[in-house]
Amino acid sequence: MFSEQLLRHFREPRHVGLLPAPACSVFVENPVCGDQLQLSATLADGVIQSVGFQARGCTAAIAAGSAVATLLEARTLEEARRVNAAAVEAELGGLESASKHAARLAADAVAQLLRSLETR
Repeated sequence: MFSEQLLRHFREPRHVGLLPAPACSVFVENPVCGDQLQLSATLADGVIQSVGFQARGCTAAIAAGSAVATLLEARTLEEARRVNAAAVEAELGGLESASKHAARLAADAVAQLLRSLETR
């Protein structure tokens, strides 16, 4: 089943909601299961200041949105580049193989968000 960390992120998600403009926002979707994650962030002086998310999908996908937002806040862009699927999975206390797609979705959102933030 799910770890206590994952259930905490699901039941009490952090950073819920998207940030208003001029925040950068990206959207990713898993075409197989339909999970969706939208991630937004603001950047100042090379540091991610605020992060918000909206997720639609399974328990693991929603928890992964909360986890990845937590992992990104107050990180430099260099530090944020290290937020990958393994880091999200670790923040969630591990994932069963059937739920690993949630960590991949979150990592895809991070990669897209960083590309957008770096081009601003």
